[in-house]
Amino acid sequence: MLINYLKSEKWLIIISFIIIAIYLSPLYILGEDAHIRVHDNLDSNLAWYKVLSESGQLTGAIDAVVPQVINGLPRNAYGTEFSLIVWLYALFPTMIAYALSQTITRVFAFIGMYFLLKDHINKEKGLCFINVGVALAFSLTPFWPSGMLSTLGMPLALWALLHIRNGTKSWKYYLVLTLLPFYSSIVLGFFFFLFAMGVIWIIDIVKGKRSFAFLLAIIYMTIIFMVVEYRLVFSFIFDDEPNSRDEYFHARLSFWRAIRLTFKNFVLGHTHVMTVHGLFILVLLFLSLYIVFSKRVWKEERLFIKLLILNFLLSAWYAFWFYKGWLPLTKKFHFMDTFNFARFQFLRPLVIYVGFALGLKIVWTHYRSLRPLAIFLLVSQLLLLMCFNDEVIYRNKPTVKEFYSVELFENIKEYIGKPQHEYRVASIGIHPAIAQYNGFYTIDTYNNFYPLTYKYAFRKIIANELDKNNTIRTYFDEWGGRCYIFTDELGKHYMFKKNTKKTLKNLDLNIDAFKSLGGTHIFSAVKIENAAENKLELEKTFDSKSSAWKIYLYKAMDITRR
Repeated sequence: MLINYLKSEKWLIIISFIIIAIYLSPLYILGEDAHIRVHDNLDSNLAWYKVLSESGQLTGAIDAVVPQVINGLPRNAYGTEFSLIVWLYALFPTMIAYALSQTITRVFAFIGMYFLLKDHINKEKGLCFINVGVALAFSLTPFWPSGMLSTLGMPLALWALLHIRNGTKSWKYYLVLTLLPFYSSIVLGFFFFLFAMGVIWIIDIVKGKRSFAFLLAIIYMTIIFMVVEYRLVFSFIFDDEPNSRDEYFHARLSFWRAIRLTFKNFVLGHTHVMTVHGLFILVLLFLSLYIVFSKRVWKEERLFIKLLILNFLLSAWYAFWFYKGWLPLTKKFHFMDTFNFARFQFLRPLVIYVGFALGLKIVWTHYRSLRPLAIFLLVSQLLLLMCFNDEVIYRNKPTVKEFYSVELFENIKEYIGKPQHEYRVASIGIHPAIAQYNGFYTIDTYNNFYPLTYKYAFRKIIANELDKNNTIRTYFDEWGGRCYIFTDELGKHYMFKKNTKKTLKNLDLNIDAFKSLGGTHIFSAVKIENAAENKLELEKTFDSKSSAWKIYLYKAMDITRR
């Protein structure tokens, strides 16, 4: 009975879409009461989309600025308006847009991996349950939400390119190559994918296989990306103003720390491309490798071996990109600091799950007695991924509603009683994205592309705090993406909920520098006990049942009053 269902491709696909729907259901049912990722999501991208859509600069000029952030954040910092995800957030409320984006990504991740495995990897009809099961598993991986199809769309692109490489002609392959750039990012995945495709083309040439259609397809997709990402291209080539990326220094790990990171990454993966492969998939891969060598079928299964080696090499590349041995080259070639070449590891989800499918096939084909184990490992991986649903993983974090606390910040806005564009705020102990999401104009922000002159001006506010704490000093000076009011006592923590007992006793800010940037108010999630010493006056404390925070509203005193 079970074998019959495993052979029923139609029913397996239907069941897969039902499982995807169940996986996504909390987003549609709970809405703002859902729990979702905070890091590089609630603390940044979701607020960015809202700020951009309300700024009037969604399709702004190449030199436009968004005045709500740091007195004029370059419009180009928010990426291209040709990205569909930007329009989802412009047209729909935040959580509807988020749910739709998750749905689009996971559905096309499934379709792409399924077609790739079916047409190019496991072509035998009897292995359809492996193709469908692995495609489903791939679609359930906890990818970085704003990455969209940057990694999860790679199987679909590879499916199309391999057909073109093999000489198959169809408009649908070029349609895929045309549309994918509108729902993915070249710097968050496809630069590295297209580079890998170029390497494959060169290898083909060396072997005497010449497919100019394949090369033209790679060039075509690259051109589409360049058009879509025209703001990024302009900033990279023509914008000479120093920005925060110019002080990103990555090469600091010792050799042995890089070795340790290699194996850590190989087993656990990376937060932006989580594959959750360290338990069941890794066991299956090593079991399959044993079978390959014990059965002496390495020639027949050379693709599996190549992918396993590539998987490890990508982890090593990621780790050793941070090795301090790069320093002489980074000093000579500045682009090695400003562009994150460690992201070649963004190829790993594709490599790992194709390897997973091949490993299952190896066990199924060469060891009939281990077939139940193959089914067990596949089902176990699916169940494990279901447990990695945001609603489970982030259940102890604030909900979307609690995080952005619209009601609480509406009360603060009403209390201040001025149009929001007439004053500037900064936050302590919470992310500036919260204030930005609620329409406040902030002098602090989380962006990885803003003028270096502003970073230096902002640094004057927190200079004394940075001098006390080498961790936050290095974090700010050698990266600076989080242009926050860091303090020695709070360190790199910015999620102090309203039940916290933490206070600031020895805060030492330069409020004159704060005011020089237009700063008037500070939203602090903790009480500042020496506020007067910092020329700050507590105006009122705000709380709400629907909020995760208690906000202490401080106002910068007039210098003439002291």
